[in-house]
Amino acid sequence: MSDLNRGIMKFDGADKPILVAVSALLIFGGITALIFWALKSAYVV
Repeated sequence: MSDLNRGIMKFDGADKPILVAVSALLIFGGITALIFWALKSAYVV
């Protein structure tokens, strides 16, 4: 059992590279959107 299969993602295949990549893209995309929104709200961009 891999370490990625033990935390919140307790389902078979949670350690597949494609799922890890999609999760990472969603997280980084959300962070990027929040930073862009914050800069747009604080400054006239």
